[in-house]
Amino acid sequence: MELLPPRLAFFLLLFSGWVNRQQQAAIGYLLEENRVLRAANGPRRLRLTDDQRRRLAVKGQALGRRQLAAVAGIVTPDTILRWYRKLVANKYDGSKPRRPGRPTTKPDIAALVVHMANENPTWGYTRIRGGLQHLGHEVARNTIKAILKDHGIEPAPERRTKLPWKTFLAAHWNHIAAADFFTVEVLTLGGLRRSR
Repeated sequence: MELLPPRLAFFLLLFSGWVNRQQQAAIGYLLEENRVLRAANGPRRLRLTDDQRRRLAVKGQALGRRQLAAVAGIVTPDTILRWYRKLVANKYDGSKPRRPGRPTTKPDIAALVVHMANENPTWGYTRIRGGLQHLGHEVARNTIKAILKDHGIEPAPERRTKLPWKTFLAAHWNHIAAADFFTVEVLTLGGLRRSR
């Protein structure tokens, strides 16, 4: 292995010292900022979220106990390391009972599927799925099929043949109103004539 030329070694040593001073200055500033924030907060205990605890635990574990003792100000190093141990234990915890199969569909999504099927009797599973995607919900065709089956709703071709009167009238109201139902057949000398 070749040694570096003395000038290059000197410049590398000089540069690494400068980087080290910059890092020490940043760490010193952050330590002082933590002290100021603690003084401003007073004796009140901080309420940290689970996400904040997780982030502190991961960063604290990387530092180790000795460096944490010099740096940590919000909580003790033991607390941070305990959070890390708990985080690792939860990751590999298999004690929570899990049901087999896929999770159930949310009730509001199922209600939306049923509503779409009832309002649009000609829509099949794929069309309902497209309508849900348009609203921002990703639901599989088979899930839609299972939801409709659970609610006793027939697939689209059968739904179309078993259309309730209310839906039929709502869909065809313009044509019904345009039809002339008020005619009378009158017998005249010229034969049977329709009179209005």
